[in-house]
Amino acid sequence: MASTLKYVRVPPNSANLEEARKRVFEFFKTACRSIPTIMDIYILDEVVKPSELRSTVASEIRKNAHVTDPKVIDMLLFKGTEELSNIVEHAKQRHHIIGQYVVGRQGLTHDLGIKDQGNSNFLKNFYSGNYF
Repeated sequence: MASTLKYVRVPPNSANLEEARKRVFEFFKTACRSIPTIMDIYILDEVVKPSELRSTVASEIRKNAHVTDPKVIDMLLFKGTEELSNIVEHAKQRHHIIGQYVVGRQGLTHDLGIKDQGNSNFLKNFYSGNYF
């Protein structure tokens, strides 16, 4: 399973912004191609759809869309490549993947409505502040 990214390495520094941009697109394609493998490794079928993971990857890349320095883009690509290879090589556990990429920074918002019914203000504050 990890053979798809076994030989992926970070290329040398980008010469200009256009080359760095092409490398970002190639990284995105590689990440999207590895999503089915990730879904199988971490048994994520019951939690998330592949399209939702793909949009999470895209939003993580878009967070840094304002960066225009090719050296910084190369460093971010290196970090992304390392993260992807750690995920594909099963260096993380299932709850890490769910917490970082499925639930995200918003928390379990779909569960808050069920828990808020009839609870005290203390529990409402506890539930809203206790997810990441």
